[in-house]
Amino acid sequence: MQLDPLQIVARSQDLALYGRVVDYRPGQWETLCYKERKFFDWGGWLAVRPMEELPYWRVIMGRERAEPRFLTDEQLSVRATVNGPNQGLSDGTNRVSREVIAEMRSVVREKRTVSNRDFAMHTRQRISSYRGRKDSSVALYYLWRTGELMTHHRERFERVYGLSEDIAPAQLLEEASEEGADTFIIRKTIAFHGLHSMNGGGSGDIGNPVLRRVLKRPITGREVAELREKMLSDGEIVPVQVEGLKSLHYALVSDAPALRELAADRLPRGWQPCETTTREEVTFLSPLDIVTARERARVLFNFDYKWEVYVPLAQRKYGYYSLPILWDDAFVGRTDLKLDRATNTLVVCGIWFEDPKTPINREFKDALAKGFERLMRFVGAESLAAPTVDSRPIRRLLVSIKPAFQPDSIRRVREAWLSH
Repeated sequence: MQLDPLQIVARSQDLALYGRVVDYRPGQWETLCYKERKFFDWGGWLAVRPMEELPYWRVIMGRERAEPRFLTDEQLSVRATVNGPNQGLSDGTNRVSREVIAEMRSVVREKRTVSNRDFAMHTRQRISSYRGRKDSSVALYYLWRTGELMTHHRERFERVYGLSEDIAPAQLLEEASEEGADTFIIRKTIAFHGLHSMNGGGSGDIGNPVLRRVLKRPITGREVAELREKMLSDGEIVPVQVEGLKSLHYALVSDAPALRELAADRLPRGWQPCETTTREEVTFLSPLDIVTARERARVLFNFDYKWEVYVPLAQRKYGYYSLPILWDDAFVGRTDLKLDRATNTLVVCGIWFEDPKTPINREFKDALAKGFERLMRFVGAESLAAPTVDSRPIRRLLVSIKPAFQPDSIRRVREAWLSH
Protein backbone atom coordinates (compact mmCIF):
# COMPACT_ATOMS: atom_id res chain seq x y z
CA MET A 1 0.00 0.00 0.00
CA GLN A 2 1.48 3.31 -1.08
CA LEU A 3 2.04 5.94 1.62
CA ASP A 4 1.79 9.70 1.36
CA PRO A 5 2.15 12.40 4.06
CA LEU A 6 -0.48 14.89 2.81
CA GLN A 7 -3.50 15.12 5.08
CA ILE A 8 -5.96 17.37 3.25
CA VAL A 9 -8.98 15.23 4.05
CA ALA A 10 -7.18 12.16 5.31
CA ARG A 11 -3.94 10.60 4.20
CA SER A 12 -4.08 8.62 0.97
CA GLN A 13 -3.34 5.29 2.68
CA ASP A 14 -6.12 5.86 5.20
CA LEU A 15 -8.59 6.69 2.42
CA ALA A 16 -7.57 3.52 0.57
CA LEU A 17 -8.38 1.43 3.64
CA TYR A 18 -11.51 3.43 4.55
CA GLY A 19 -12.95 2.49 1.15
CA ARG A 20 -12.32 -1.22 1.71
CA VAL A 21 -12.49 -2.03 5.42
CA VAL A 22 -15.60 -1.68 7.57
CA ASP A 23 -15.07 0.51 10.66
CA TYR A 24 -11.46 1.33 9.76
CA ARG A 25 -10.11 4.36 11.65
CA PRO A 26 -7.31 6.75 10.62
CA GLY A 27 -3.85 5.50 11.49
CA GLN A 28 -4.78 1.89 12.29
CA TRP A 29 -2.33 0.69 9.64
CA GLU A 30 0.49 2.11 11.80
CA THR A 31 -0.40 -0.27 14.62
CA LEU A 32 0.03 -3.25 12.30
CA CYS A 33 3.25 -1.83 10.89
CA TYR A 34 5.13 -0.32 13.81
CA LYS A 35 3.73 -2.06 16.88
CA GLU A 36 2.80 -5.54 15.69
CA ARG A 37 5.58 -5.52 13.05
CA LYS A 38 3.46 -7.34 10.49
CA PHE A 39 4.56 -4.87 7.82
CA PHE A 40 7.53 -2.63 7.08
CA ASP A 41 7.76 0.51 4.97
CA TRP A 42 10.41 1.08 2.34
CA GLY A 43 11.22 2.48 -1.10
CA GLY A 44 11.36 5.58 -3.26
CA TRP A 45 7.84 4.51 -4.21
CA LEU A 46 7.05 4.49 -0.52
CA ALA A 47 4.86 1.58 0.52
CA VAL A 48 4.17 -0.77 3.39
CA ARG A 49 4.94 -4.39 2.55
CA PRO A 50 4.38 -7.67 4.45
CA MET A 51 7.27 -8.36 6.82
CA GLU A 52 7.65 -11.93 5.55
CA GLU A 53 8.68 -10.50 2.16
CA LEU A 54 11.71 -8.75 3.66
CA PRO A 55 14.36 -11.30 2.49
CA TYR A 56 13.42 -10.60 -1.15
CA TRP A 57 13.39 -6.84 -0.74
CA ARG A 58 16.73 -6.90 1.02
CA VAL A 59 18.25 -8.07 -2.26
CA ILE A 60 16.82 -4.96 -3.91
CA MET A 61 18.08 -2.82 -1.02
CA GLY A 62 21.55 -4.19 -1.69
CA ARG A 63 21.30 -3.22 -5.35
CA GLU A 64 20.39 0.31 -4.30
CA ARG A 65 23.91 0.78 -2.93
CA ALA A 66 25.23 0.82 -6.50
CA GLU A 67 22.79 3.45 -7.77
CA PRO A 68 24.72 6.59 -8.90
CA ARG A 69 22.56 8.96 -6.84
CA PHE A 70 23.55 7.06 -3.68
CA LEU A 71 27.28 6.87 -4.34
CA THR A 72 29.57 9.06 -2.28
CA ASP A 73 31.86 11.55 -3.98
CA GLU A 74 34.82 9.23 -3.36
CA GLN A 75 33.06 6.31 -5.05
CA LEU A 76 32.07 8.51 -7.98
CA SER A 77 35.68 9.58 -8.42
CA VAL A 78 36.71 5.93 -8.72
CA ARG A 79 33.91 5.22 -11.19
CA ALA A 80 34.79 8.29 -13.26
CA THR A 81 38.42 7.14 -13.40
CA VAL A 82 37.35 3.74 -14.73
CA ASN A 83 34.45 4.76 -16.98
CA GLY A 84 35.30 8.36 -17.77
CA PRO A 85 33.51 11.39 -16.32
CA ASN A 86 29.75 11.93 -16.49
CA GLN A 87 28.83 8.39 -17.47
CA GLY A 88 25.13 8.80 -16.86
CA LEU A 89 25.64 10.07 -13.35
CA SER A 90 23.26 12.51 -11.72
CA ASP A 91 24.49 15.68 -10.04
CA GLY A 92 26.15 15.37 -6.65
CA THR A 93 23.95 17.72 -4.61
CA ASN A 94 22.40 14.89 -2.61
CA ARG A 95 25.61 13.00 -1.92
CA VAL A 96 27.24 12.83 1.46
CA SER A 97 30.66 11.60 2.44
CA ARG A 98 31.48 8.18 3.75
CA GLU A 99 32.35 9.84 7.07
CA VAL A 100 28.83 11.26 7.51
CA ILE A 101 27.27 7.88 6.74
CA ALA A 102 29.58 6.24 9.29
CA GLU A 103 28.70 8.94 11.81
CA MET A 104 24.95 8.36 11.43
CA ARG A 105 25.46 4.60 11.65
CA SER A 106 27.30 5.11 14.93
CA VAL A 107 24.67 7.50 16.31
CA VAL A 108 21.82 5.05 15.64
CA ARG A 109 23.79 2.20 17.23
CA GLU A 110 24.27 4.32 20.33
CA LYS A 111 20.76 5.82 20.63
CA ARG A 112 18.82 2.91 19.00
CA THR A 113 16.21 5.31 17.54
CA VAL A 114 16.95 8.56 15.69
CA SER A 115 14.93 11.04 13.61
CA ASN A 116 15.97 13.88 11.34
CA ARG A 117 14.83 16.37 13.98
CA ASP A 118 17.52 15.15 16.35
CA PHE A 119 20.10 17.16 14.40
CA ALA A 120 19.86 20.95 14.43
CA MET A 121 20.43 22.62 11.08
CA HIS A 122 23.22 24.87 12.38
CA THR A 123 25.23 21.81 13.45
CA ARG A 124 25.13 20.11 10.04
CA GLN A 125 26.29 20.74 6.50
CA ARG A 126 23.49 22.17 4.38
CA ILE A 127 22.90 20.33 1.10
CA SER A 128 20.31 20.48 -1.67
CA SER A 129 18.28 17.30 -1.98
CA TYR A 130 14.68 16.21 -2.30
CA ARG A 131 15.40 13.88 0.63
CA GLY A 132 16.62 16.53 3.05
CA ARG A 133 18.49 19.78 3.63
CA LYS A 134 21.07 18.36 6.05
CA ASP A 135 23.83 15.88 5.37
CA SER A 136 22.57 13.87 8.36
CA SER A 137 19.09 13.55 6.79
CA VAL A 138 20.39 12.18 3.50
CA ALA A 139 22.83 9.83 5.27
CA LEU A 140 19.98 8.38 7.37
CA TYR A 141 17.85 8.04 4.25
CA TYR A 142 20.69 6.22 2.48
CA LEU A 143 21.08 3.76 5.37
CA TRP A 144 17.29 3.18 5.30
CA ARG A 145 17.13 2.66 1.54
CA THR A 146 20.05 0.23 1.61
CA GLY A 147 18.69 -1.85 4.48
CA GLU A 148 20.85 -1.04 7.49
CA LEU A 149 18.04 0.93 9.10
CA MET A 150 14.27 0.46 9.13
CA THR A 151 11.42 2.68 10.24
CA HIS A 152 10.99 2.06 13.95
CA HIS A 153 7.85 4.22 14.11
CA ARG A 154 6.51 7.53 12.81
CA GLU A 155 5.79 10.80 14.59
CA ARG A 156 3.29 12.87 12.59
CA PHE A 157 4.37 10.76 9.64
CA GLU A 158 8.08 11.59 10.01
CA ARG A 159 10.28 8.50 10.12
CA VAL A 160 12.06 7.56 13.32
CA TYR A 161 14.87 5.20 12.34
CA GLY A 162 16.10 2.13 14.16
CA LEU A 163 18.55 -0.66 13.42
CA SER A 164 17.09 -3.36 11.21
CA GLU A 165 18.33 -6.00 13.64
CA ASP A 166 16.24 -4.39 16.39
CA ILE A 167 13.07 -4.33 14.30
CA ALA A 168 12.85 -7.38 12.05
CA PRO A 169 13.14 -11.04 13.10
CA ALA A 170 16.67 -12.32 12.55
CA GLN A 171 15.62 -14.98 10.03
CA LEU A 172 14.00 -12.33 7.83
CA LEU A 173 17.20 -10.29 7.63
CA GLU A 174 18.83 -13.07 5.61
CA GLU A 175 18.77 -12.16 1.91
CA ALA A 176 17.08 -14.43 -0.61
CA SER A 177 19.02 -15.53 -3.66
CA GLU A 178 19.31 -13.10 -6.57
CA GLU A 179 17.20 -15.34 -8.81
CA GLY A 180 14.68 -16.00 -6.05
CA ALA A 181 14.27 -12.28 -5.40
CA ASP A 182 13.77 -11.48 -9.10
CA THR A 183 11.17 -14.23 -9.51
CA PHE A 184 9.28 -13.26 -6.38
CA ILE A 185 9.21 -9.53 -7.10
CA ILE A 186 8.07 -9.97 -10.70
CA ARG A 187 5.28 -12.25 -9.50
CA LYS A 188 4.42 -9.73 -6.80
CA THR A 189 4.33 -6.91 -9.37
CA ILE A 190 1.86 -8.85 -11.53
CA ALA A 191 -0.28 -9.67 -8.50
CA PHE A 192 -0.33 -6.07 -7.26
CA HIS A 193 -1.27 -4.53 -10.60
CA GLY A 194 -3.51 -7.42 -11.66
CA LEU A 195 -2.10 -7.31 -15.19
CA HIS A 196 1.34 -6.73 -16.63
CA SER A 197 2.63 -6.51 -20.20
CA MET A 198 5.76 -8.54 -19.35
CA ASN A 199 7.98 -6.92 -21.97
CA GLY A 200 11.41 -5.40 -21.73
CA GLY A 201 10.35 -1.77 -21.91
CA GLY A 202 6.87 -0.43 -21.57
CA SER A 203 5.37 2.99 -20.98
CA GLY A 204 3.08 1.93 -18.13
CA ASP A 205 -0.07 1.82 -20.25
CA ILE A 206 -2.14 0.49 -17.35
CA GLY A 207 0.19 1.39 -14.54
CA ASN A 208 2.79 -1.30 -15.23
CA PRO A 209 6.12 -0.34 -13.75
CA VAL A 210 9.06 -1.05 -16.02
CA LEU A 211 10.71 -4.19 -14.66
CA ARG A 212 14.23 -2.82 -14.60
CA ARG A 213 13.03 -0.10 -12.24
CA VAL A 214 11.36 -2.59 -9.96
CA LEU A 215 14.34 -4.96 -9.91
CA LYS A 216 16.91 -2.14 -9.67
CA ARG A 217 19.11 -3.77 -12.28
CA PRO A 218 19.43 -3.84 -16.08
CA ILE A 219 17.17 -6.43 -17.68
CA THR A 220 17.04 -7.06 -21.44
CA GLY A 221 13.98 -7.70 -23.54
CA ARG A 222 15.30 -11.19 -24.28
CA GLU A 223 15.66 -11.93 -20.57
CA VAL A 224 12.09 -10.79 -19.93
CA ALA A 225 10.81 -12.90 -22.84
CA GLU A 226 12.59 -15.99 -21.49
CA LEU A 227 11.19 -15.35 -18.04
CA ARG A 228 7.69 -14.86 -19.46
CA GLU A 229 7.84 -18.15 -21.38
CA LYS A 230 9.08 -20.00 -18.31
CA MET A 231 6.27 -18.59 -16.16
CA LEU A 232 3.77 -19.60 -18.84
CA SER A 233 5.13 -23.13 -19.15
CA ASP A 234 5.23 -23.49 -15.35
CA GLY A 235 1.58 -22.48 -15.17
CA GLU A 236 2.22 -19.37 -13.07
CA ILE A 237 0.67 -16.79 -15.44
CA VAL A 238 -1.99 -16.71 -18.16
CA PRO A 239 -2.29 -14.35 -21.15
CA VAL A 240 -5.14 -11.84 -21.01
CA GLN A 241 -6.50 -9.80 -23.90
CA VAL A 242 -7.91 -6.49 -22.69
CA GLU A 243 -10.52 -4.95 -24.95
CA GLY A 244 -9.14 -1.78 -26.49
CA LEU A 245 -5.49 -2.67 -25.91
CA LYS A 246 -3.35 -4.04 -28.74
CA SER A 247 -0.79 -6.00 -26.77
CA LEU A 248 -1.34 -9.04 -24.60
CA HIS A 249 -1.10 -8.72 -20.85
CA TYR A 250 -0.52 -11.40 -18.25
CA ALA A 251 -2.20 -12.24 -14.96
CA LEU A 252 -1.44 -14.77 -12.25
CA VAL A 253 -3.12 -18.10 -12.93
CA SER A 254 -4.70 -17.85 -9.45
CA ASP A 255 -6.63 -14.78 -10.68
CA ALA A 256 -7.97 -16.52 -13.79
CA PRO A 257 -11.19 -17.88 -12.19
CA ALA A 258 -12.18 -14.40 -11.00
CA LEU A 259 -11.39 -12.90 -14.41
CA ARG A 260 -13.55 -15.53 -16.13
CA GLU A 261 -16.44 -14.79 -13.79
CA LEU A 262 -16.16 -11.07 -14.41
CA ALA A 263 -15.92 -11.57 -18.17
CA ALA A 264 -19.19 -13.51 -17.95
CA ASP A 265 -20.75 -10.60 -16.00
CA ARG A 266 -20.92 -12.62 -12.78
CA LEU A 267 -19.68 -11.64 -9.34
CA PRO A 268 -16.88 -13.96 -8.17
CA ARG A 269 -17.55 -16.01 -5.08
CA GLY A 270 -16.46 -14.21 -1.94
CA TRP A 271 -16.85 -10.73 -3.41
CA GLN A 272 -20.04 -9.88 -1.55
CA PRO A 273 -19.60 -6.73 0.58
CA CYS A 274 -19.83 -6.86 4.36
CA GLU A 275 -22.17 -3.87 4.46
CA THR A 276 -23.59 -1.69 1.67
CA THR A 277 -22.85 -2.34 -2.00
CA THR A 278 -21.24 0.30 -4.21
CA ARG A 279 -24.67 0.74 -5.78
CA GLU A 280 -26.22 1.60 -2.43
CA GLU A 281 -23.34 3.81 -1.27
CA VAL A 282 -20.69 5.59 -3.34
CA THR A 283 -17.02 5.12 -2.49
CA PHE A 284 -14.44 7.90 -2.64
CA LEU A 285 -11.14 6.45 -3.79
CA SER A 286 -7.84 7.74 -2.51
CA PRO A 287 -5.79 9.87 -4.94
CA LEU A 288 -3.07 7.19 -5.12
CA ASP A 289 -5.41 4.20 -5.34
CA ILE A 290 -3.93 1.52 -7.58
CA VAL A 291 -7.30 1.22 -9.38
CA THR A 292 -7.15 4.73 -10.83
CA ALA A 293 -3.54 5.91 -10.47
CA ARG A 294 -1.06 6.30 -13.34
CA GLU A 295 -3.49 6.24 -16.26
CA ARG A 296 -5.15 2.93 -15.33
CA ALA A 297 -8.60 4.51 -15.08
CA ARG A 298 -8.33 6.20 -18.48
CA VAL A 299 -7.19 3.06 -20.29
CA LEU A 300 -9.37 0.50 -18.53
CA PHE A 301 -12.43 2.48 -17.48
CA ASN A 302 -12.49 5.54 -19.78
CA PHE A 303 -12.12 7.80 -16.75
CA ASP A 304 -9.34 10.34 -17.20
CA TYR A 305 -8.17 10.89 -13.62
CA LYS A 306 -5.09 12.84 -12.62
CA TRP A 307 -4.04 13.80 -9.13
CA GLU A 308 -3.49 17.55 -9.45
CA VAL A 309 -1.77 18.22 -6.14
CA TYR A 310 1.51 18.97 -7.96
CA VAL A 311 -0.12 20.80 -10.88
CA PRO A 312 0.23 24.63 -10.79
CA LEU A 313 -2.95 26.33 -9.61
CA ALA A 314 -3.68 28.00 -12.95
CA GLN A 315 -3.48 24.63 -14.74
CA ARG A 316 -5.69 22.61 -12.41
CA LYS A 317 -8.91 21.35 -13.93
CA TYR A 318 -10.59 19.75 -10.94
CA GLY A 319 -8.78 20.88 -7.81
CA TYR A 320 -5.96 20.25 -5.39
CA TYR A 321 -7.21 17.02 -3.80
CA SER A 322 -9.96 15.60 -5.99
CA LEU A 323 -11.05 12.02 -5.32
CA PRO A 324 -12.69 9.63 -7.84
CA ILE A 325 -16.32 8.74 -7.11
CA LEU A 326 -17.18 5.07 -7.64
CA TRP A 327 -20.87 4.24 -8.01
CA ASP A 328 -21.85 0.67 -8.77
CA ASP A 329 -19.13 -0.46 -11.22
CA ALA A 330 -18.36 2.91 -12.84
CA PHE A 331 -16.43 6.06 -12.05
CA VAL A 332 -19.15 8.68 -12.35
CA GLY A 333 -17.26 11.78 -11.23
CA ARG A 334 -14.81 13.34 -8.81
CA THR A 335 -14.95 15.72 -5.89
CA ASP A 336 -12.35 18.13 -4.47
CA LEU A 337 -12.47 17.99 -0.68
CA LYS A 338 -10.71 19.40 2.34
CA LEU A 339 -11.28 19.10 6.06
CA ASP A 340 -11.45 22.29 8.11
CA ARG A 341 -10.20 20.86 11.39
CA ALA A 342 -10.79 24.09 13.32
CA THR A 343 -14.55 23.77 12.81
CA ASN A 344 -14.76 20.01 12.06
CA THR A 345 -16.32 20.83 8.69
CA LEU A 346 -15.89 18.75 5.54
CA VAL A 347 -15.69 21.29 2.72
CA VAL A 348 -16.71 20.26 -0.80
CA CYS A 349 -14.71 22.64 -2.98
CA GLY A 350 -16.16 21.19 -6.16
CA ILE A 351 -17.91 18.16 -7.59
CA TRP A 352 -17.97 17.15 -11.26
CA PHE A 353 -19.84 14.36 -13.06
CA GLU A 354 -19.03 12.47 -16.24
CA ASP A 355 -22.71 12.38 -17.22
CA PRO A 356 -24.95 15.40 -16.40
CA LYS A 357 -27.84 13.00 -15.79
CA THR A 358 -26.08 11.27 -12.90
CA PRO A 359 -26.73 13.90 -10.19
CA ILE A 360 -30.46 13.96 -10.90
CA ASN A 361 -30.77 10.20 -10.48
CA ARG A 362 -32.66 9.57 -7.22
CA GLU A 363 -30.83 6.32 -6.51
CA PHE A 364 -27.47 8.04 -7.03
CA LYS A 365 -28.36 10.93 -4.72
CA ASP A 366 -29.19 8.46 -1.96
CA ALA A 367 -25.90 6.63 -2.56
CA LEU A 368 -23.98 9.92 -2.58
CA ALA A 369 -25.53 10.98 0.73
CA LYS A 370 -24.60 7.65 2.33
CA GLY A 371 -21.06 7.95 1.00
CA PHE A 372 -20.60 11.41 2.46
CA GLU A 373 -22.12 10.33 5.77
CA ARG A 374 -19.55 7.54 6.07
CA LEU A 375 -16.69 9.84 5.07
CA MET A 376 -17.76 12.44 7.65
CA ARG A 377 -17.81 9.82 10.37
CA PHE A 378 -14.38 8.65 9.25
CA VAL A 379 -12.72 12.06 9.49
CA GLY A 380 -14.74 13.30 12.46
CA ALA A 381 -16.60 16.07 10.63
CA GLU A 382 -19.71 17.44 12.32
CA SER A 383 -20.97 19.39 9.31
CA LEU A 384 -20.53 19.70 5.57
CA ALA A 385 -20.17 22.90 3.53
CA ALA A 386 -20.34 23.28 -0.24
CA PRO A 387 -20.04 27.03 -0.92
CA THR A 388 -18.60 26.71 -4.43
CA VAL A 389 -20.68 23.81 -5.80
CA ASP A 390 -22.53 25.13 -8.87
CA SER A 391 -25.49 22.74 -8.91
CA ARG A 392 -28.11 24.07 -6.51
CA PRO A 393 -29.87 20.68 -6.04
CA ILE A 394 -26.56 18.94 -5.28
CA ARG A 395 -25.50 21.78 -2.98
CA ARG A 396 -28.77 21.51 -1.05
CA LEU A 397 -28.35 17.75 -0.82
CA LEU A 398 -24.79 18.05 0.46
CA VAL A 399 -25.43 20.61 3.18
CA SER A 400 -28.40 18.60 4.44
CA ILE A 401 -26.18 15.61 5.24
CA LYS A 402 -25.54 15.01 8.92
CA PRO A 403 -23.32 12.16 10.10
CA ALA A 404 -25.05 9.59 12.29
CA PHE A 405 -22.40 9.64 15.02
CA GLN A 406 -22.44 7.08 17.74
CA PRO A 407 -21.91 8.47 21.26
CA ASP A 408 -18.28 9.28 21.98
CA SER A 409 -17.26 8.83 18.33
CA ILE A 410 -16.26 12.46 17.62
CA ARG A 411 -13.91 12.46 20.61
CA ARG A 412 -12.31 9.18 19.50
CA VAL A 413 -11.79 10.40 15.94
CA ARG A 414 -10.26 13.66 17.21
CA GLU A 415 -7.89 11.70 19.44
CA ALA A 416 -6.93 9.52 16.49
CA TRP A 417 -6.07 12.59 14.42
CA LEU A 418 -3.99 14.11 17.21
CA SER A 419 -1.97 10.93 17.72
CA HIS A 420 -1.73 10.42 13.97
